[in-house]
Parts: sequence; C-alpha cells; structure tokens
Amino acid sequence: MSTTLEDHALLRSRPVRRPWFYTGVSVLITIIVLAGFGPALYESLVLGVPRHWAIHVHAAVFLGWLALLIGQTVLAARGQIALHRRVGNLGIAYGIAVVILGLVAGFVVPATYVKAGTWPLDRAASFLATIFGDMVLFGGFFGAAIAYRGRPELHKRLMLLAAIALILPGVARLWFIEAMFAGGVSARVLGVLVFVWLVPLLVAMAYDLATARRIHPVYWIGAAISVASIGRFPLAQTDLWRGFGRAVLAPLL
Repeated sequence: MSTTLEDHALLRSRPVRRPWFYTGVSVLITIIVLAGFGPALYESLVLGVPRHWAIHVHAAVFLGWLALLIGQTVLAARGQIALHRRVGNLGIAYGIAVVILGLVAGFVVPATYVKAGTWPLDRAASFLATIFGDMVLFGGFFGAAIAYRGRPELHKRLMLLAAIALILPGVARLWFIEAMFAGGVSARVLGVLVFVWLVPLLVAMAYDLATARRIHPVYWIGAAISVASIGRFPLAQTDLWRGFGRAVLAPLL
C-alpha cells in the first residue's frame, strides 16, 4: 500500500505534458513575420539603412512579443503551468506596451515620411486605418485572453488570435502580395491577403477538427471578426477617413 501511495505522489509531482501544437503554430506565425519584414531587417541590421527610432523600438518590442509567445507555449507544453502563469503576469504589461508603442509608431512614422517628402499626406492618412485596425483587433483578443486566463481552452485560443492579429503588416509585405497591391486594392488582392494572413488560424481550426472532432466556437468568432476587420482597407481610401487622418496627423507635421 505504501508503494502505491508513493507512486501516486510521484505522478502528482510530475508536470502534465501537453501537445506541442501551439508552439508549432507560434513558430509558423514568427516565420511569416520574418519572411515579410526580413528584407527591411536586413537593410537596417546589415546594410545600415537608417530608420526612424520609432521603427526600431516597435520592431524590437514586436520581436520580443513573438519570443514571449513561443516561450509561453513551450512552458505550457512542458507542463510548467505555475511558471507559465508567473511569466503571463509580466506578459500582460508587455501586451499593453505592444499596443502603446504600436500606436506611437503608427503616428510618428507616417508623419515623418510626409515631412521627408516620401509619402503624400493622403497615403499617411490612409495608413492610420491599418494601425488602428491592428491595435483594436489585437487589444480585443488580448483583453479577452486576460479575462479568460482561468479557462485554458479559451485562453490559449484567444492568445493565438491576438498573435495572428499582429501579423497582417508582415503578410502585406510578403513579396508576392506587395506586388499585387502595387496594382491597386481589389477584391482579389484582399482575398489573397486574408487567406495568407489566416493560414495559422486555418491550421489551428484543422487541428481542433482532427483532435476534438469539432472546431472551437472561439475560432469561428475570431475568424469572423478578423475577416470583417479587412473592411478598414476600403474605408482608408475614402475622403471621410482621409479627412480624419489628416486632422490626426496635423499636430505632428
């Protein structure tokens, strides 16, 4: 009987390992981002092309977020949940910093391009729609993930949706999509952009279907919200939005 009790105690002391799927999809997200922003990183780090300080800070914080995401999924997969939660408390502050610095870069960088004569004012005004959309989407999913951090099945999926929300600029910079945008914004271009952007989510939905025989409702809701958010691109081309963008940027010009 003592041996049996010791065995049970030993089993309880061992961390419960979990699937490594979320680590894998986090790595996929990181690869997509690096593929999109790789040329810009190469120009800055290797060729020494000067960039505005806000771009460097934003890039460093974003890469740190991706590293944190992968690290947290590794801890969860290894069953180190107590450490995962402690790091997660710091991650809340980091996520807030991602939003704040994302907005700062979103205002400062286009204003700088306008002053340098690189961008016309209307392009900078339109660009604000992308930044606002990214931060609202990320902030919404991230805030929900925090609210449901006591419910792992919801929390991990919401965190994945938050991470996916941030990679749209990287997807738009992929060479073949960037080339398509050069011909103007069309339904076909947006369709390709959305598909590539949501590949990690489609993979996660397929994983749910294969392992649980159903797709979690959070993914359906997140997919609907994400697709709806693409409406910001046509909106950004309207006179109404451009007027708003010009007024917002005016103090920085």
